[in-house]
Amino acid sequence: MPLLPCPRKAVVPRKPRLVVASPFLDKRHGTEMCLAEQLERLAGEYEIHLYSERVEDIDLSKIKWHRVHVPPGPHVFRYVWWLLANHTCRWIDRRLRGLDPDVVYSPGVNCVDADVIAVHIVFAEFQEQVREELKLRRNPLQSWPVLLHRRMYYRLCEFLERRAYRNDRVALVAVSGKTARAVMNFCGRKGPVDVVYNGLDMERFNPFRRAAMRVSARATLGLPEDAFVVLLVGNDWKKKGLPHLLEAAGRLGDPHLRILVVGRDTAAPYQGMIRRLGIAEQVSFFHSRPDIEFYYAAADAYAGPSLDDSFALPPAEAMACGLPVITSRCNGGSAIIHHGTDGLILEDPSDTKTLSEWLARLANDVDWRSLIGEAAARTAAEYTWERNASHMRDVIERARIARHKTTSSTRSE
Repeated sequence: MPLLPCPRKAVVPRKPRLVVASPFLDKRHGTEMCLAEQLERLAGEYEIHLYSERVEDIDLSKIKWHRVHVPPGPHVFRYVWWLLANHTCRWIDRRLRGLDPDVVYSPGVNCVDADVIAVHIVFAEFQEQVREELKLRRNPLQSWPVLLHRRMYYRLCEFLERRAYRNDRVALVAVSGKTARAVMNFCGRKGPVDVVYNGLDMERFNPFRRAAMRVSARATLGLPEDAFVVLLVGNDWKKKGLPHLLEAAGRLGDPHLRILVVGRDTAAPYQGMIRRLGIAEQVSFFHSRPDIEFYYAAADAYAGPSLDDSFALPPAEAMACGLPVITSRCNGGSAIIHHGTDGLILEDPSDTKTLSEWLARLANDVDWRSLIGEAAARTAAEYTWERNASHMRDVIERARIARHKTTSSTRSE
């Protein structure tokens, strides 16, 4: 009886290998949250290898985490160590385990060989903004070590940014058009910069959930039912425009106005201003909480006249909850707002006269407030994490094809 040939096993092609370098990953910080949301949605299409020191709040069942140890020390030391350590770990994995990447992706300059970099901040621009604050002669002697450390770190970041961002081989993805322009203006980028806006978790941030939580949230915070509550969220209240919001509240002189300020900053620098404006009973400061939507539920409007933001997430989250939002043109996220239709945009964040007038109208014109809030929710609903990940996938695929062509060309030579 003739022997039958053994059936061959079908060869299953491996997924494209996406290598990601990020010092840490969680869903409590803007840049890291964006990356976490993307990776969870790309994990089905790519073989993802994540090189990171710490990972939280993310499903790792379809992602291979390679832990990179970084010793304690000053931030600039840890950053340099991270650059060297993650590069070494990836080199060893390529040599000994055959983990050659198809694409290397980095949020910011977290490695020196990235094919795709997501840009959330441009340190060259940021350093220009804080230059006066970092001058030694303007600060007490005891603060000089901290200031010198910050200057060293910012300059290192600026150097690495310019080196990476000028390389047209690297695909750059900016979080907003404002950030894309900063890359070109401050880093000398000649090639294109893609813009991929942040996404929003529509299960958490939506008008129905806000309405369901409203009564309990306001009761917990001790807010009167007839109060007009304006919310501001952020971890750098000066940058978010809190002084201008307080000035506008003082101009308004409405006893029913309440301002909720949420974040990890300190209230001490603003207490004198609050007393001078006579609004001490109307302003409250709170720490952030995991269910930040609790504060959106308690509010009637959101006001963040940003001095500078690449893409501030709180205004977009507030829009998704159906709140009318006031922001400034200095917030890159203002690009998704249609002024007067689904939000209000200050051309100058220090224009407290206009800001107070808009707050007064929102407080007194319930129909107008509802129309803007409803339109805001419809606009925000377009900016899902699925949309964000889909756009990022397109960029990664272009980079993968370009890298493959370059590798093939080099081998043929």
